[in-house]
Amino acid sequence: MDTAKFRKDLLEVQSELQRFAYKLTADRDEANDLLQETSLKALDNMDKYMPDTNFKGWVYTIMRNIFINNYRKVVRDQTFVDRTDNLYHMNQSQEFENYTTENNYDTKEIYRVVNALPKEYRIPFMMHLSGFKYREIAEKLALPLGTVKSRIFFTRQHLQVLLKDYR
Repeated sequence: MDTAKFRKDLLEVQSELQRFAYKLTADRDEANDLLQETSLKALDNMDKYMPDTNFKGWVYTIMRNIFINNYRKVVRDQTFVDRTDNLYHMNQSQEFENYTTENNYDTKEIYRVVNALPKEYRIPFMMHLSGFKYREIAEKLALPLGTVKSRIFFTRQHLQVLLKDYR
């Protein structure tokens, strides 16, 4: 297959690949990254494509494999291996560690300060703490994305000033 035909075929499947990437990642930015990485890998391995095979299937397979490899890498990076002689970290009580009086007091103080914030700052900040992405917060609150980002940023700055004694 010549280079021009290969590139033309690759361009024709970009929108379908974009949708597939979004299905895999459920995040628009990650989907764009996956699409770009897939396109680059396909172009780098153009010589390995056999002209009589299903081009779209070949590119989908590349994308799926990249996604799986990236997922495995993330899982591997987040895995903690206790290498101490007596497995100190594994045998340490997690419950006791997380619920000390000092820690509980700090948490109460943080929530007291956060709850005292004006509603337009408190709600986006609490949603972000709960795991919502900026885009999701913007959609749920019907606000521009930049407004959500700036409110969360200003809330963080304000909390740093108010809680500087609790570090």
